[in-house]
Amino acid sequence: MAVPMLKKETFRCIYYWLPVVIYAIFIFRVSSVPGRNIPSLFKGQDVIFHFFEYAGFSFLISRAVKEYFPSRSKIIRIVITLALVFTYALSDEFHQSLVPNRTASMFDIKIDTLGSLVGSLLYK
Repeated sequence: MAVPMLKKETFRCIYYWLPVVIYAIFIFRVSSVPGRNIPSLFKGQDVIFHFFEYAGFSFLISRAVKEYFPSRSKIIRIVITLALVFTYALSDEFHQSLVPNRTASMFDIKIDTLGSLVGSLLYK
């Protein structure tokens, strides 16, 4: 018996949104590491990691948003992306507040959002 081909819309959804989901799971897993288990590599690593982590996340979301809202202006797509990333950053900081030796930080949310802006601007 042959496996039915994925419908075009299902494939499209998987192709554009599965990387976003996988990346969100990655962020969740990294945020689940207790504070005492995080190695200190260099001063300010938290800021750098947050920035680039969310720039990458935003880049993937920008890719999906552009596919699903091609007729929207780039500004509107950036706003949609920022809103999605900001919401996830809020939930991530709440999650971190429940992890031993980790805290929630509005500063981290600001860095996440800045990384998101850069990531969405870098997407073509």
